[in-house]
Amino acid sequence: MELTEKTLSSKLVYDGGLLKVYYDTVELVNGAASWREVVRHPGAVVMVPVDRDGNVYLVRQYRYPYGKTILEVPAGKLEYGEEPFPAARRELEEEIGAHAETWTPMGEMLPTPGFCDERQYVYLARDLSFGENHPDVDEFLEIVKMPLKEAQEMAVDGRLEDSKTVAAILRACRILEREGDG
Repeated sequence: MELTEKTLSSKLVYDGGLLKVYYDTVELVNGAASWREVVRHPGAVVMVPVDRDGNVYLVRQYRYPYGKTILEVPAGKLEYGEEPFPAARRELEEEIGAHAETWTPMGEMLPTPGFCDERQYVYLARDLSFGENHPDVDEFLEIVKMPLKEAQEMAVDGRLEDSKTVAAILRACRILEREGDG
């Protein structure tokens, strides 16, 4: 069955610093017309930094839309047109002050496919060395080091709420288990 919807018209209704919102009219597979509100996002990188002792480094930060502090893997948005891997290296240094010698791509994630085109590029970062972190001027982070196994338990039992963190931790654990490091 063909499920593709055809765009009949698209109108930019909001052009913000990060997001652009479009109101599109589409033709459905049955020929009827409908509408879609679409948020355009430049994408993001997501890193699971794991040291030689099996610890993962997370960041705790306040998330305004939820009105609370959340524990997350390091991540950062891309600039429009920016390549993911150099951005991942930059964001890892900015957020936790780490450089990784070994990078394993862990695929892509589509966090909100119902209304947003954000694509997250996920990496396992290993063989870490540390310096000073230097977050963005509007970014306030607390670095949290814990055993990866503990983070995995938190991902499974619901103590980690952020979907990118849950998925990335579980992917990293599976890769490390396959390699015999987990």
